[in-house]
Amino acid sequence: MSSCSRRQFLRSGTSVAAGFLGLQALSRSSGERIAGASERIAASDSQAGYGAVQADPAGVLDLPKGFSYRVISRAGSEMADGFVVPGLADGMAAFSDDASGLTIVVRNHEISPGTILSAFGRNNERLKKLDRDLVYDFGNGQTPGPGGTSTIVFDTRQQKVVREYLSLAGTIRNCAGGPTPWGSWISCEETVIRKGFHPQKNALLRAFGGGFTAEHDHGFNFEVPASVEPRLAEPVPLKAMGRFNHEAIAVDPASSIVYQTEDRGDGAIYRFIPKTRVEGKAKLSDGGQLQALAIKGQPGRDMRNWDEKLPLIDVGQQFAVEWIDLDDVEAPKDDLRYRAFESGAARFARGEGMWYGDGSIYFACTSGGREEIGQIWKYTPRSGAGNSAEGEPAEPASPGTLELFIEPNDSRLIENADNLTVAPWNELFVCEDRGSKTARIIGVTPDGQPFVFAACHLSSELAGATFSPDGSTLFVNAQKSGLTFAVTGPWHV
Repeated sequence: MSSCSRRQFLRSGTSVAAGFLGLQALSRSSGERIAGASERIAASDSQAGYGAVQADPAGVLDLPKGFSYRVISRAGSEMADGFVVPGLADGMAAFSDDASGLTIVVRNHEISPGTILSAFGRNNERLKKLDRDLVYDFGNGQTPGPGGTSTIVFDTRQQKVVREYLSLAGTIRNCAGGPTPWGSWISCEETVIRKGFHPQKNALLRAFGGGFTAEHDHGFNFEVPASVEPRLAEPVPLKAMGRFNHEAIAVDPASSIVYQTEDRGDGAIYRFIPKTRVEGKAKLSDGGQLQALAIKGQPGRDMRNWDEKLPLIDVGQQFAVEWIDLDDVEAPKDDLRYRAFESGAARFARGEGMWYGDGSIYFACTSGGREEIGQIWKYTPRSGAGNSAEGEPAEPASPGTLELFIEPNDSRLIENADNLTVAPWNELFVCEDRGSKTARIIGVTPDGQPFVFAACHLSSELAGATFSPDGSTLFVNAQKSGLTFAVTGPWHV
């Protein structure tokens, strides 16, 4: 087909579900089957997944038959260390503690200066409990950065919280991040404010004023150990991983390479090759090489599918990838992506959630696609004989591949994919960022079929979906409502 006719076809209602149904396995003549899937998911009645969602009598969280939820955390409640549960919980990951059999959930908080939702109390009355050496930015001696992470220690056998505590302090707008194979959480700052920043200097930000003045530059990643016992992580900014509007990371366990998304309408996708990698564990604070993703043979490729003058990227289309070295990665001018583009990097629309699963890295581009309501991409690293070829000298001869996995272009199917996770049995669970609409979690089966798994009626974005390592429990946040849920039921384990 010509570019024009393909665009017209892919804008039609019969095509938008194809990403979920695995376009690789479908022909263009499969319109009837695709249209049927679109209608099923629109009615929350998909044959895939776990069946239709059932109305929650409490009007909180609709789930399929046989599933139930409980609220395990509320913003403002006192934690075991004397701080309070911060608000605006976002990305999360769950870890297993082999010694105790408990699950450790590390949770981000997307809080800006001047809010009343921090761990320190409404009037910062709990600041005296802080060890200032364990606070990244104390706000010029007045008010610490209010973001960071909290940790929930959870017993999945009894489905109860053992304790909660503050685990990273003094950072700002910790949006998402990701787990490492060596048992830690990488928390990402979605901001690029500089040392000396004060919101009162910017009329658009005065609402976030408070007494905060930044002592340090922000826009970095921080590593938080998963611990059963309360402890604040050493707040070491991982500067070699780049300073930009971070969103999420994912680690390939075969190589310990860290992949990263950037939440910008014109963002890049990055990877970080740690200098120190020993027996499957990387020491990220030792530094390494930051790189940007480029399409082999197509420098500067725009992957957003916005510009009709450019060749359309079809669902299922694959690209060989190469990686471009970057320098001056602390980017005081917030120009890292622009320098990456000048060197040939590909351009993406609001890279957000990212997760490793079944040998691939999945990541969401929240406003990508022809209708600007989202894409999900799948990057598969290439492995060579013996060790992974990813990041090694053999890589150019055997590059990784990038595939457009989902571009629905129909809000009934999925709208603005945000956080996502891969279940232990390889189903994908995607949180949407739908504004004022009912928040949903959309599942995708391993063979590419969609289903509505959950619908939340709290006028609150769902965020941070993650599974306990034993596969029994899905944890998810209702961000604006300040709630964290634990969901159980007959999973496909």
